[in-house]
Amino acid sequence: MITREEIANVLDHPVYDGDGNKIGDAKHVFFDDMTGRPEWVSVKTGMFGSNESFVPIRDASLVQDHLEVPYRKDQVKDAPNVDVDAGGHLSETEEHRLYDYYGINWDSVLSEAERTDDGRWAAGTGTAGTAGAAGAAGAAGTAGYQDAPERTGMRDDAMTRSEEQMHVGVERRESGRARLRKYVVTEEVQQTVPVSHEEVRVEREPITDANRDAALSGPEISEDEHEVTLHEERPVVDTETVPVERVRMTTEERTENETVRGQVRKERIEAEAEATTDDDTRRGRT
Repeated sequence: MITREEIANVLDHPVYDGDGNKIGDAKHVFFDDMTGRPEWVSVKTGMFGSNESFVPIRDASLVQDHLEVPYRKDQVKDAPNVDVDAGGHLSETEEHRLYDYYGINWDSVLSEAERTDDGRWAAGTGTAGTAGAAGAAGAAGTAGYQDAPERTGMRDDAMTRSEEQMHVGVERRESGRARLRKYVVTEEVQQTVPVSHEEVRVEREPITDANRDAALSGPEISEDEHEVTLHEERPVVDTETVPVERVRMTTEERTENETVRGQVRKERIEAEAEATTDDDTRRGRT
């Protein structure tokens, strides 16, 4: 039988069957509530330790750096799945199932548990799979263990209530892209500009003493022509490229409130009472 002092050499160490086949790694050790003796060891089996099987530790032996149990590997892997309550205890029903599966007589277990090591009769036995369960230490995967209750039957009956808390943070991620793009458009522009042109106007003046000499300088009767060139102005359009403004992009950060909703789980603890039977008293259950 494995002693309490050897528990540190059991947790997280390999467990082999009687034929030398590795079953898995020991993860938790369960003590009897009254005697404080190790009763069960849970072994991680399956690929990547996905399953946890219970094996009686009463007939196990510590060999060098591993634990050997007198049960075949396939028998351990096919052991019934049991639930451990929040206090780290096996129920009496679950323990019955395990004892029956491994062929251990329940009455013989009670007979052993009802007598302490010094020969005195104990007040009763606790469920053999309860206690300590290498509780906090074993669950964390260390080589320690939590002390089992003393033979007086007293143990810490307090439960730890836990709850989830929601922590909301922020993450910075890309939400889009912005760019400046320059392109050319053509639009109609209208502008009014004054233009002038020359027109012919015939002026007649009478013969006077002032212009008489000029009037009589030519032949008396003849044919003649006099030509005048006319001018006009027309609008002329020309374009010139000139800079008008500079355009750039910048970013500014705006902060706004956003409501985040989530779900958190909380444990609740309620007290339940049930009648005590004579059979329960004999087994030390309260």
